[in-house]
Amino acid sequence: MGKKIKQGVPQGSILGPIFFLIYINDLPKLASVDNKIFLYADDTSIIVTNQNLVNFETQIDKIFGDINNWFKINQLVLYYNKTLYLHFKMKNSRDYELKLNCQGNCVKSSSNTKFLGLIIDHSLSWKAHIDQMMSKMKTACFVIRTIQAIMPSETLRMVYFAYVHSIMSYGIIFWGN
Repeated sequence: MGKKIKQGVPQGSILGPIFFLIYINDLPKLASVDNKIFLYADDTSIIVTNQNLVNFETQIDKIFGDINNWFKINQLVLYYNKTLYLHFKMKNSRDYELKLNCQGNCVKSSSNTKFLGLIIDHSLSWKAHIDQMMSKMKTACFVIRTIQAIMPSETLRMVYFAYVHSIMSYGIIFWGN
């Protein structure tokens, strides 16, 4: 006889992601006017905007405090080793090293992050995203060249649209503009 589950759902269950999204559905309500909280599957992104660095740090401290309280109330844990921040800045702006600490935990800085499959860097140059995309495209082109001699053109066309075209067109409205 199996053990009784007191909370949660079995790993890999079909309803797990839906229950999780329902469970965290009120998290974005913690955001104030200058903050936005975005949820996508099990990823959470917080955007904090303020040109005044002192107010910016105060806002970040407040939102992290609010999120930590929300996590405690909902019996969740914020994993700081998976938490990163990305400081967007203009090319001409002076470097400002932001040290984020929340309840004794250091939040590490990153020069880029993946957001919904797009790699965004601190200057919005899209170089890292295009580099990753080119690597995927090289692999897809190799596959097409390899199977070209043994596949009919209709199959090659399907392979092209499945691999090459989908890689090129995903998110192009953002990075290709």
